[in-house]
Amino acid sequence: MFRALPAAQRRAARAHLRAGGVLAYATESCFGLGCLPGNARGLRTILRLKGRPNHKGMIVVGRRFADLRRLVRPVDAAGQARLMSRWPGPTTFLLPADRRVLPLLRGRHRTLAVRVSAHHGVAMLTRDLGPLVSTSANFAGKVSLKNAAACRRTFGQEVMVLPGRTGRARRPSAIIDFASGRVLR
Repeated sequence: MFRALPAAQRRAARAHLRAGGVLAYATESCFGLGCLPGNARGLRTILRLKGRPNHKGMIVVGRRFADLRRLVRPVDAAGQARLMSRWPGPTTFLLPADRRVLPLLRGRHRTLAVRVSAHHGVAMLTRDLGPLVSTSANFAGKVSLKNAAACRRTFGQEVMVLPGRTGRARRPSAIIDFASGRVLR
């Protein structure tokens, strides 16, 4: 079970994120790398650490849909009901991105990948720190890291590694294009 971060660690993580830092934290299936979704420095650091092309875009996780609304265009009541039928849970939806979303975050797409996580640790973290980028902690195309020690060995001092346990999911979240309903992953 994930415990809330102690106040001092929470303050340190918040300051680290605001300065463009990157966190490594436990998610449903692996450790993730995250930063504030509006922080270009943090986004560039994640892309560099992973060796990930910047045209792909990244996922943003939150504790509830209300936390993600400023990043996407308005969703009507029927659409919100569709989202809530799968959230919180291991489903990422591609929604039309708000025009202010950084291209580094959405890649070459007009959509943004968003998820309301059912992982207790992610929910607590995003409650305390706000929505976070969530991309697997690994080098692009390689096996995802499953624990804090592996993140420390791999990324060293370049990321702030938070304690936590991954969930039981064996696969990353499904990704669904909200407009078409097409399952992309």
